[in-house]
Amino acid sequence: MAAKLTGANVHDVTQIIPLVIDVPPVAGRVGRPRSRPRRVVADKGYDCQATRQLLRWLGIQPQIPHRRTDEDRGLGQIRWVVERTLSWLHQFRRLRTRYDRRADLHEAFLEFGQSLICWNYLKRFC
Repeated sequence: MAAKLTGANVHDVTQIIPLVIDVPPVAGRVGRPRSRPRRVVADKGYDCQATRQLLRWLGIQPQIPHRRTDEDRGLGQIRWVVERTLSWLHQFRRLRTRYDRRADLHEAFLEFGQSLICWNYLKRFC
């Protein structure tokens, strides 16, 4: 799981590439783990031709619907996981409304919230 803390007036398209690069490698099959995800699923707010080209250059398949169209390619089923995780983060009062002026404190609480979410999710399998 990766997250970026930005101001409210920063456009989403400018943050997608640093966020994808920050995703840690995940071990799965035997051998070298993938250092980047296979695909990126995003909503229409991330629709930009330069972003699509850069993601393809990195070897990542972008699944981003085009603006001003009715197509969504069934992405709601996949994006539900993201929306659910955001709602889990918002159960922490300190992350729902930012009370801290210092970004490092808010990032620390964000990482703590992410680790609690992962712990609670993995607890089911143990």
